[in-house]
Amino acid sequence: MRALCVALFMFISLPSLAASSVELYKVAGWPEQRANFNDALSAAQARYRSTLPPAVYKALVDNSNKRFAPQAMDQRAQQALQDNLADPAPAVSFFNSALGKKIVAAETLATRKDQLARYANGLPQVDASDSRRLLIGHLAQALPAKEAGAEVSLALAGVAADSLSQMIPGLLGGGTAQALLSSQRQNLMNQIGAELDNTLLFVYRDLSDAELEEFVSFAQSDAGKTYYQAALAAMRAGLAVGQNTADLAPAPQGI
Repeated sequence: MRALCVALFMFISLPSLAASSVELYKVAGWPEQRANFNDALSAAQARYRSTLPPAVYKALVDNSNKRFAPQAMDQRAQQALQDNLADPAPAVSFFNSALGKKIVAAETLATRKDQLARYANGLPQVDASDSRRLLIGHLAQALPAKEAGAEVSLALAGVAADSLSQMIPGLLGGGTAQALLSSQRQNLMNQIGAELDNTLLFVYRDLSDAELEEFVSFAQSDAGKTYYQAALAAMRAGLAVGQNTADLAPAPQGI
């Protein structure tokens, strides 16, 4: 009888947990960020059209469209978020708050294609008080921003490597390309880290010091740490980092 009750509880609770993960995916701004990424990808494809040989350009576009198909990215990321976050409720509560919505809006604005184009040559240096810089320093340590930036770079480089492998079979076979790319992860994080404080000061420039302090408190809490660790795993899954494009399965229906 006890085993039956446990099984019944699991049957009832697991769909609820999945629903909470889907809600978190939405309120934390993941669909908008994925859409921004696809917009930036389309803009990059357009820029390369006139600079690459037609065959190379076609390989790059075909591979990037397969790897970064919107539905497939959403489903991979949602599944990873669900798999890596046992209790989404604290993060759902935070991102549903007024501050959480303000943070998501700031992050979504920063990755819009018009903003990326506007600051393509670098962000302006932000003036800030010593106390605000201290808060930003704590936030930079709590958020996996360096790691996330590196994953995006590696995913984009992976498309180029896969395309080169297709053009010259055997050149980077057997996972060699992905291994070479992964070896650059720390270098990429170091480069991003050098400008991270100013980047965060700019992205969250509309947050008051009190709001920034509250954000830091969440990011440093057990719930925040767990969420951001799961978020990094979800980002890697969505971008299919470390996977060859040819090995990616078509997106299943539903999640």
